[in-house]
Amino acid sequence: MSLRDATIDRERRDLVTHEVMDESRLIRFVAGPDGQVVPDLGRKLPGRGLWVEASRASIETAVKKNGFTRAAKTKLTATADLADVVERLLVRRCLDQLGLARREGVLISGFEKSAANLRAGKVAWVVEAADGSADGRGKILALARHQTAKVCGAFTVDDLSLALGLENAIHAVLLAGGRADRWTVEVERLAGFRPLRPPHWEVFSVEGGSAGANPSGAS
Repeated sequence: MSLRDATIDRERRDLVTHEVMDESRLIRFVAGPDGQVVPDLGRKLPGRGLWVEASRASIETAVKKNGFTRAAKTKLTATADLADVVERLLVRRCLDQLGLARREGVLISGFEKSAANLRAGKVAWVVEAADGSADGRGKILALARHQTAKVCGAFTVDDLSLALGLENAIHAVLLAGGRADRWTVEVERLAGFRPLRPPHWEVFSVEGGSAGANPSGAS
C-alpha cells in the first residue's frame, strides 16, 4: 500500500494549530526511547503519533513552544534544527521516488523527450533543475502551461543527476500514474519547506523572458 493510499480519508489534529486535516498534509513524529522527538515520514515507527503540519513554520513553532511535550503529556526533547532534518528527509524521499520512476520507465529525461511527452498530454509533473539554463527551462514551462502538468524546480542539477544516475540531468517529466501520485504526496509536503518554483525563475521571466535555444547536451 502506498503512502497516498494509506492516508485516504484519514485525518489527524495538528498539535500546533489544533486544526484537523488530512494526513497527507502532516508530518508524523514519535518519541524515541531517549525522549527525543523523531520524524516518521513513512508513518511506520511504533508509538503514539504526534502530528504537525508539513511546513517549516509549524515545526519551528512546535519546537519553540514545547508543543511535542504538551501533546504527549510527557517531557520530550526536540532539536532546534528539527525542521531542517525533516526537509532533508523529504528531499531524499522525493529524489528516491524519481530514481524508482526512472527504473520503472515512467520518468523521461532530456529536453526533446520531455517536450514530446508534454505535447502528448502524458505528463503529471515537470521536473526542472533549479540551476539549469533559463532558455531550455522557458521552452519546457511554456509547453507545461498548456497542459495540466505541475512543475517542480526544487532540486539542483547535481541532485537530479545523482538520483537518476545520469550526467547533467536538467529536464525530466514524470508520467501520470501511480508513481506520480506517490511523488505528489512527497513533493507537496516538501513545498512547506522550500519553494517548488525557485524565486529567481520568476525574476528572469519578468526581466528577460525565457525564449531561446536549448543548450546542447542538456539532459
